[in-house]
Amino acid sequence: MSDFRDLLTAARDSRQLPPAHFEAVARGAASQSVPDYQLASWLTAVYLRGLSPEEVFALTMALARSGGPLAPSPGAVDKHSTGGVGDKTTLVVAPLVASLGIPVAKMSGRGLAHTGGTLDKLESIPGFRVNLSRDEWARVVERVGVAVAAQSQELAPADGRLYALRDATATVDSPALIAASIMSKKIAGGARALVLDVKIGRGAFNASRAEGRQLARLMLDVASRAGIRAEALLTNMEEPLGHAVGNALEVNEAWAALQGAGPADLRDLVLAVAAAMVVQARGATGVQAAAAVHEVQAALDDGRARDKFCQWVHAQGGDVSQVERGLPLAPAAEVVWRGEAGVVSRVDPLQIGRAAMEVGAGRKVAADVVNPRVGVEVLVKTGDALVPGMPVGRVYADAAADRERAVAMVQQAIGAGQTLASRPPVVWESVSAPD
Repeated sequence: MSDFRDLLTAARDSRQLPPAHFEAVARGAASQSVPDYQLASWLTAVYLRGLSPEEVFALTMALARSGGPLAPSPGAVDKHSTGGVGDKTTLVVAPLVASLGIPVAKMSGRGLAHTGGTLDKLESIPGFRVNLSRDEWARVVERVGVAVAAQSQELAPADGRLYALRDATATVDSPALIAASIMSKKIAGGARALVLDVKIGRGAFNASRAEGRQLARLMLDVASRAGIRAEALLTNMEEPLGHAVGNALEVNEAWAALQGAGPADLRDLVLAVAAAMVVQARGATGVQAAAAVHEVQAALDDGRARDKFCQWVHAQGGDVSQVERGLPLAPAAEVVWRGEAGVVSRVDPLQIGRAAMEVGAGRKVAADVVNPRVGVEVLVKTGDALVPGMPVGRVYADAAADRERAVAMVQQAIGAGQTLASRPPVVWESVSAPD
């Protein structure tokens, strides 16, 4: 490989970078031959200059191939979220779709910044293994219909390294880097059909629907070029999804949803994403698409999704009985409303996510160790009534000082008004792949 400084100069100055440029970067990242500080400089250059759709596709394919030749997925459909606060959707959606006889093989990531990661949530289940070889991953899918694995040297390792550096270099919110990272994992995993959950709002990396639509179209363009059937849903992240923010807390809430309970917004999003996955897996349209909503609702309500979840957790080494009892949590402190009577006008997801990070539920830097027992529970939603002295949340933390700081942050995250605030829809719109 040429001197990496030449690649840095090209990334900074060139109008259009050729595929060979991205292949060299991916090789250097995967082989560990390029040090972190040079990769960090490259990420910064790309963040500042941006990438064209052609360059995004070239980067995506280079990252996807960094673990070796591409191979078909053992699953029929995959899904991916761009990251939000309290987003435990995969824990319910993956076994729900699998319970309909549609295999789901998913590669997931860890938390970045204030957003949680599916792998961190799953690892809060005692014994659950996310580090699977590609053969193990395929065997679990073949046996139970669903598996979720971490990246490895076989599955887009270059993206794994760049993913860890993006948080440290403040380049997380680059549309080009988000699109390439997400789609490289999907392509490396061999996805044939895909649903993208693109979060919109203060708790997401896309503040507006216009930004979210741009990112969705960028990823759908990559999917189309790669021959993947895909759809994107733009979904609300102006407040946390559900009530729980934190790894064990979110597993407990997902388990409640699998038993027909849990927050209404989580259930609504689960049904929307699962139905879209069924449609993409089957290539359904029209009446069939409408019927998919009823099909996934029935599988969630009659216990098929719950039973498939238990089979999946057991297959990846997790202790199902502990999930059924409820994963253990750190000591809790109640958050009380100290303002006047009124209605909730906002629940700031960014502030809630930061409060959860404050007690150890997320990572401030890539090397941080996540504490699965800690987090935040928000008991109110936009439009709910507020009465002085009522509990509006709980903070779970091992240290009293951490609890006190996080309680103050949660109190500041909740705003009040005197007029009824309208609650935004869970799904704003659907974006289809280009023809």
